[in-house]
Amino acid sequence: MVGIRTWRRELETEREMKDEFMARHPESPFVAGRVPFHALRYFPPDPVYRVAARLERRPVPEEAYLRTNRDNQAVMRYLGDLVFSLRGQSHRLRLFHAGEGVGTSVFVPFRDGTSGRDSYGPGRYLTLEMNEQDEYELDFNRAFNPYCAYTDEFECGFPPVENDLSVPIRAGEMVWATERNPASASSLMLSRAGKPPRVARPARREPRTRPSSAARSPQRATGAARARRSR
Repeated sequence: MVGIRTWRRELETEREMKDEFMARHPESPFVAGRVPFHALRYFPPDPVYRVAARLERRPVPEEAYLRTNRDNQAVMRYLGDLVFSLRGQSHRLRLFHAGEGVGTSVFVPFRDGTSGRDSYGPGRYLTLEMNEQDEYELDFNRAFNPYCAYTDEFECGFPPVENDLSVPIRAGEMVWATERNPASASSLMLSRAGKPPRVARPARREPRTRPSSAARSPQRATGAARARRSR
């Protein structure tokens, strides 16, 4: 792991670069979905949420299905469990590969004690690059929202119940807009069905800033946004 000062400087630079990407790049969900952009929001950088993890691989990767914001199922490859300790407790998170086109990039969708309040209710993502040692740094300060947190024109896979953490992760990206923050994936689907959603309480921290690791996340444009991106 790099030193704290270098890590903090890199993190702030990444956040500035991501704001630039989100505000102007044609593949940004804001540009593709024609959504007015304002700076992304972050918890303050905290090295406590930067932990070492070990991958316990499945003997054979399994096909897995993640529920999406369009009530479909995203097909993934479940590779194994990342095992780590945080605040004196042991935790496990399932690791997934999104299929062709992402190379060795893998992702961890998760929910935690901030979900539906300070962070996006249906969950957030972390991305990693696979290695042969099966040893990873899980930096929750780099957790980011799926694109469907900003616009309905993208379809995103939600974390399985096995990836609900019992602790609050006060690190990484916060909810972008409180009016777009259902308490959970189920609340989001109820709102789509015309039933009153259970809306989260407003986030409590001030906006922060972060880069574009989201570009390779398992989420895709749908409808008009996809058409615009193909031109």
